[in-house]
Amino acid sequence: MSQFRMQVLAVAAVVVAIVSYLRFCGSPSLPPKPPQPSGPKGTQQQLLAQANGSPAVYQSYLQSDANAASVPAPTVEQMARKFAYRVDDARHVLELGKPPIELAGLRLHLERTNDQVVLVIKNLIDSDVAYEVTTQPNLPASTCKGAGALPYNAMIIAKKGTATRTECIWRDGLAIVVAKTETMEVPALSTYYLSQVPPQVVGVEDRLARGHRGESGKQMCSPVVSAAVKGGLDKGDIGWRDLADFYARHRCQTYQFPSSYRAFKSDGERGLPAVDASL
Repeated sequence: MSQFRMQVLAVAAVVVAIVSYLRFCGSPSLPPKPPQPSGPKGTQQQLLAQANGSPAVYQSYLQSDANAASVPAPTVEQMARKFAYRVDDARHVLELGKPPIELAGLRLHLERTNDQVVLVIKNLIDSDVAYEVTTQPNLPASTCKGAGALPYNAMIIAKKGTATRTECIWRDGLAIVVAKTETMEVPALSTYYLSQVPPQVVGVEDRLARGHRGESGKQMCSPVVSAAVKGGLDKGDIGWRDLADFYARHRCQTYQFPSSYRAFKSDGERGLPAVDASL
């Protein structure tokens, strides 16, 4: 019994010694915390946007897309050059049987095909061009929407090429007012890029956009336009030139138009790719 009591007292003494040490001499040392993970931080969408914003990644897209289009791959510096731009915003009237008119490097005239009136657009420029011809028939919009849409490329006309698009159903006295004509000379890869962009994305009205046929064998990009871009178009803060300029330099499968982007007015005006800084 006395031996057991001695063992209990010995254990108690050890416990007291440990408690006293911890109280007066500090706490036991713990292993150091592992370092915080290094590298980029953010959501998956933010990380992807950061990667796509890299000039090296952008250059790799230029190379792979040029291979797909069977055209020479441009450098980032070449893609940052200003595109030659022409505009005619005077009011012109086109009528069947009247001579063609020439605006912003394009020749325009009307023809009748069965019960429809079509606009024939000839590219007179020695380059592929992105183009926008804004027209207003002198008939109700509902009447013109009833015409069958001829297939054509609403974004690009090849060098010396022609586009023929449906304007309206034929009626006696039909006239077409040309409100604005814009053209932008673009290199080969830009032709490939723009042909994959739905015309609605650059502000082309549905009456004219519905006949669009783009790059053969390629799936069109999304026709959805952000609220910021739509609002900018409605207010006139963003124009066709700004949108066409952006998509002539960026693959629409990867890059979305930043609402602050404006067309290049000089070579190398800003870095590429142009991405939304908020992402």
